Amino acid sequence: MRVYVPLTLPGLAAAHQAGELGPGPLTAYAVTPGLREWYVSDDIEELEYAALNRAAAASLRLLAGAVGAPRRRVVVAVDVPDRDAVADPGQPLDASALGEVRIAGAVPLTRAAAVHADADDAVEDVSAAVDALGAADHGDDDAQFVVDGAEDHELLWFGVQEIPALVG
Repeated sequence: MRVYVPLTLPGLAAAHQAGELGPGPLTAYAVTPGLREWYVSDDIEELEYAALNRAAAASLRLLAGAVGAPRRRVVVAVDVPDRDAVADPGQPLDASALGEVRIAGAVPLTRAAAVHADADDAVEDVSAAVDALGAADHGDDDAQFVVDGAEDHELLWFGVQEIPALVG
C-alpha cells in the first residue's frame, strides 16, 4: 500500500540521517474506505492524489508546531505492506481524519518511492497559512481563505536520491 507521511524539512533531514521514518507510531494518509466513500471515485490516481493532499494539510499543521522550520510542506510517499497501515474502522467520517492510517513502527527510507515538497515560491503562502491555522480552526472564513491559499500550491515531485539537496 502506498502511504503518504507528512513531515517538515527538519523531519526529512532526520529521517535521511537515520535511514528511516520513525520511530513509530507514524500517522500517514492512504486510500482508505472512508476516503473512497468521501471522494466518490474509483480512479486510484485521483484517490492517491486526495491522500497526498491530506498529508500536505497534516504537514502544514506540523509546521505550525515547528518554530524556525522552513515553511515548506513535505510529504514522503512510501510503500508498506497493507497490514502495516491501519485505519481506525470505528472512526466517524470526520473530514479531518479522512484517509488517516497508523503505522506501528519505523519505516526504512529504502521503501520511499518519492518526496513531495513545496517549491520556494510557496513559502510566503505557506507561512501565512501556518499563521492563520488557529483562526481558521475556529471558523474564521478569512483565515480559512489564507489556509486554502497554501493548498493552491502543488507539491513538487522529488526522487529519493534528491533528499540531500532538499535538506542541505
